Amino acid sequence: MGKKKISGKPFVFPMPTTIVGANVNGKPTFMTIAFCNMISSTPPIFGLASTKTHYTNIGIKENQTFSVNIPSTELVKATDYCGLVSGHKTDKSTVFSNFYGELKTAPMIEECPLTMECKLVKTVELGKNYIFFGEVVAGYADEHYIIDDSPDLKKIDPIIYSCGDNYWRLGEYLAKAFNVGKNFK
Repeated sequence: MGKKKISGKPFVFPMPTTIVGANVNGKPTFMTIAFCNMISSTPPIFGLASTKTHYTNIGIKENQTFSVNIPSTELVKATDYCGLVSGHKTDKSTVFSNFYGELKTAPMIEECPLTMECKLVKTVELGKNYIFFGEVVAGYADEHYIIDDSPDLKKIDPIIYSCGDNYWRLGEYLAKAFNVGKNFK
């Protein structure tokens, strides 16, 4: 059986569905972004790609801060809504309960099991997108979602995005990273 050529979509799995927050004109606003991921652990840096026309970009650029919120599958409707409507026309400040951390200008979502506030370190223009790089200043999680000082993915039950325009949820534990391959020959 040979490989079949498929479309040029970025089929990297899993893609976390995140909600990015920023203050615009003193009010929190949020956008749903799937193209968001850790790109460095030291220092901890998130990279996210946002179409240049997104309203939330205004706040990211103005305040030099943003939040990355990881919603659970229970929030799939509200998460999708934040990706369907534009902050240019819709006030999304009351979709979620908001709180602020150390940066004071990166609104985070109380309902999300895991949230991080980031300070903007670099912006790159790439085609129709801004690529924002933000250093994680602090992360927040409800105690229920933490095991041994780390977030428990099973309990968080994050929304996973497929480039086929579908949402998924995580499966089961497979193996210990940086350990399972030690005896491979």
